[in-house]
Amino acid sequence: MRIPITFRLNHERISIEVEPHEILLEVIRARLGIKSPKCGCDRGDCGSCTIMLDGKTVRSCLVLAAEVDGREVTTLEGLMIDGLTPLQKSLVEHNSFQCGFCAPAMILSISELLAKKPMPSKQEVGEAISGNLCRCTGYSPIVKAVLDYAQTEHEK
Repeated sequence: MRIPITFRLNHERISIEVEPHEILLEVIRARLGIKSPKCGCDRGDCGSCTIMLDGKTVRSCLVLAAEVDGREVTTLEGLMIDGLTPLQKSLVEHNSFQCGFCAPAMILSISELLAKKPMPSKQEVGEAISGNLCRCTGYSPIVKAVLDYAQTEHEK
């Protein structure tokens, strides 16, 4: 039995039928073609499938697709309407990512933090990204980029 749902994905209204057991990550990637959320562990541990649901980060591998009916889903693609954001440019300038697998989830987690706290501390940045596993960088360049970005934005 398929369930009809309607939700907003990256500012666009989507109507689709889903199976009761379908996970949001599978629907977003396989059926809707959005590739920034990645499947890393299928258990919510690695954070690579992070999306924003109604403005808050969640692990899309732990959300049933039917649960997003009537809600707002944002992936990295939804933040990049006009190309790279200033935050992303700062991350690039600091060589924050090597392989880039974790980058979309990190950027969404950081964006959520910055929306709440425009001038976060080093500890707050660390806490915000702590649910996103990165095997390449050791997190230091990511934290530095966020702090520099926040300072630059504050000075404007």
